[in-house]
Amino acid sequence: MSRQLALLAAVLVAAAGLAVPASTATKATTARHMLVGIVDDAQTLYGDPDKTYPLLKQLRVQVIRVNLYWGGRFGVAKRRPSLATNPNDPAYDWKLFDRAVTYASKNGIKVLFTIMYTPQWANGGRGQNVAPRNFDDLRKFASAAAWRYSGTFTPAKETTKLPGVKLWLAWNEPNNPINLTPQYRRVGSKWVIQSAVDYAKICAAVYAGVHGTKLPGEKVACGATAPNGNNAPRSIRPSVSPLAFLRALKKAGLRNFDAYAHHPYYGSPTESPTRKPPSRAAVTLGNLGDLTAEVTRLYGPKRIWLTEYGYQTNPPDRRFGVSWATQARYLTQAYAIARRNPRIDMMLWFLLRDDSRVADGWQSGFFTSSGVRKPAYDAFRKLPH
Repeated sequence: MSRQLALLAAVLVAAAGLAVPASTATKATTARHMLVGIVDDAQTLYGDPDKTYPLLKQLRVQVIRVNLYWGGRFGVAKRRPSLATNPNDPAYDWKLFDRAVTYASKNGIKVLFTIMYTPQWANGGRGQNVAPRNFDDLRKFASAAAWRYSGTFTPAKETTKLPGVKLWLAWNEPNNPINLTPQYRRVGSKWVIQSAVDYAKICAAVYAGVHGTKLPGEKVACGATAPNGNNAPRSIRPSVSPLAFLRALKKAGLRNFDAYAHHPYYGSPTESPTRKPPSRAAVTLGNLGDLTAEVTRLYGPKRIWLTEYGYQTNPPDRRFGVSWATQARYLTQAYAIARRNPRIDMMLWFLLRDDSRVADGWQSGFFTSSGVRKPAYDAFRKLPH
C-alpha cells in the first residue's frame, strides 16, 4: 500500500471512532491486548499494601496508575539534588514509591507512573501546579526515576534490585487549572493557551528523561487530558477543551510521545458510555472518535491510553451518581467499547474505594468508603483480559 493510501486508511479508521462493524470488532478484540487496570493512590500508594494488593490480584488488575510526585507534599525531591540524574542522590526520598512497585510486582501487576507537580525550588517558590522555570530539571528527575525503576537498579544499602516500570505518563489533566496554571496568558490583544505551551515542554522533558536511558520497552504517554474545558480565558476558572488543547500542543511544538492519554468521563448521570456529550467542547467515551481523529491528523496513528474513567454511584452521590446496578452495567459496556477500538491499549478505572468525602470527593469505587462491595466489583473481575 502506498504511503498516501496508508495515511488515508488510518484517518478513516480514526474518524470512524468507536463505530466499528461487528465483524471487525470481533477480529480486533481477539487480535490484540488491552491492559485493564485501576487508579487509586489512596489505596495503592498510601493504604495498607498487605490488604490492597491481594485485593487487586483478586480483581485481576493488570496495571495500576500511581502518581510519582516530583514536588508537592509527597514529592520525591523536596530540595534541589546536586546530582539530579542519580537516583541515589540524598535529596531524593523514594520510599513510598519503592513500596508500591515492590508490592505490585509481587502480585503480578504492572505500574504506570505519572510524573507530576513541581517542587518549589524549581519554580521560584510557587504552587505545585506551576511549571518549572528550567524544564531540564524535570528531564533530569525523569531520568533518575527511569533508572531507579529500570529493573536493573539496586538502591544504596540494599541487596535486591527494584522491579522495573516501563509505562510512564507526563502530568495529569494539564488542561485543568487545578493541575497546571496559568491556563491562558494575554499577549497584546490575543490570548495564548499558556498551559499547552508549558505542557509541551513538560511532556518533552519527561519523554527525553525516560527514553534517555536507552532501555528497551519504555513508553511515555502525553495528554492525560480532562474531558472538557470552557475555553474562556476571562472566566473565574478558565480551562481548555481537550481538542483545543491538543491543537495548541501541536502549535507549541510537541513532537515526541508514544501514546496519547485521555480521561473520557461522562458529563451528567443521564449520559451512558455510548451517548455523545451535548457540548462540542467535551470528549467523552461517546465521541472518543473525535479525539482519535484529531490525534491522527496531527501526529499519525499514535496509540490511545484511557488513564482514568469511572461512574460515581447514588448512593452516596445523589447529584452526579448512577445506581449501583447501572454503574456495573456501564462499566461492562465501557470496557467493551474500548476493546473494539483497535487504537486503545489501556483503560483504567477510577477508583477502587469511594472517597469518604461526598461533597468534594469521588464515589466511583467498587467499595463504599465503609467497605461495602458494589456489583461493579464482579463486573470488573469478569472483564475479558
